[in-house]
Amino acid sequence: MTVADRRTQLATARQEVLDRIARACAAAGRESAEVTLVAITKTYPASDVLLLAELGVTDVGENRDQEAAPKAAALAAAGARVRWHFVGQLQRNKARSVARYADVVESVDSVRLAAALDRAAAEERSAPLDVLVQISVDGDAARGGAVAGAGDPDRDLWRVADTVAAADGLRLAGVMAVAPLDWEPDRAFATLSALAARLTERHPGATVVSAGMSGDLEVAVRHGATHVRIGSSLLGMRNTLR
Repeated sequence: MTVADRRTQLATARQEVLDRIARACAAAGRESAEVTLVAITKTYPASDVLLLAELGVTDVGENRDQEAAPKAAALAAAGARVRWHFVGQLQRNKARSVARYADVVESVDSVRLAAALDRAAAEERSAPLDVLVQISVDGDAARGGAVAGAGDPDRDLWRVADTVAAADGLRLAGVMAVAPLDWEPDRAFATLSALAARLTERHPGATVVSAGMSGDLEVAVRHGATHVRIGSSLLGMRNTLR
């Protein structure tokens, strides 16, 4: 596939996704400008990220530091300005590397991780790093995510949020969640919406709700998502690319 062909393919897919977002917002009585498209580019080359940036998709999500760091360097070298979202499970020993290039970390789910990221951000950045607290909507911390009322204080949603909010190197921007496979998206995002509202009462500036992917973005928008994380509907299935 030529670069021109790939650009056309991505442009078409981008418009289709934006049209879906617009229809979902209209159905929910919202403005489409309220919802940000985050392109999930894991396993796709930096050249695709550059094409997306040229097309106006400048929020980009990655879930592995070893892939994200060189992509961020490649985009910076090309002079492209994108807003990098780290969306995967983050190990504390990777906090320093992620803090160097990420603009948002969407997957903070423990007090210890928040503290490690705060230390890294303070040393590696001149401005606070935006953080979303990842919520486990079904209460199963083993799947990742902080839990409201968790028995383990390290994974308690409110403790994690308070730790991020108090950190000098971080800024509590909101919450993120993934709908569990065994839950209907409507139930999952309704639960997330209720928890997000409680968090905003506690921290009024934490208004971001990152929820919804290619298969369920409409449901997420209906329940107040401000960011949707789109991979396959935007970039295609990875094994079809050559």
